[in-house]
Amino acid sequence: MVQKIIVALLAAWLAGCAAVKVEDYAAEKPVLDLATYFNGTLDANGMFQDRAGKVIKRFHVVIEASWNGKVGTLDEDFTYSDGVKQRRVWTITKLDAHRYKGTADDVVGEADGVAYGNALRWRYVLALPVDGKTYHVDFDDWMFLIDDKVMLNRSYMSKFGFRLGEVTLSFTKR
Repeated sequence: MVQKIIVALLAAWLAGCAAVKVEDYAAEKPVLDLATYFNGTLDANGMFQDRAGKVIKRFHVVIEASWNGKVGTLDEDFTYSDGVKQRRVWTITKLDAHRYKGTADDVVGEADGVAYGNALRWRYVLALPVDGKTYHVDFDDWMFLIDDKVMLNRSYMSKFGFRLGEVTLSFTKR
């Protein structure tokens, strides 16, 4: 029995070592430049799935994006399938050739982003209101530029290391 536990722990540790890194996409094209892609008006359509894969909510987002030097503003207007509306305004700062930081009113602290090739990994804690309570939920966003108009985003949501669900999103630049 002890051997089985040791083997399971070793397998889990090895799987963690083999995790995908954003740097793995360094040679992928087209290269994602946030200031170029997130500039102007974008539409996004998405859904939230619980950890069993059931679609819980669908939504549409209109994003007005602009940059002033190394600082970008993404003004996001959400409309959910149940009619609820929400707004989030991101302020994103380019730190160097690959790193970004971001803030928004419902983000706890700062978001950290790393971009290589066509990929961006964006990690943050979101203050998420659910049934009158607010929970701090970890988001691990992976965004992939498909072409100059389309970007796909898959977000993994967790709390205390436990997976809560996923958000899938498709951005289209007008």
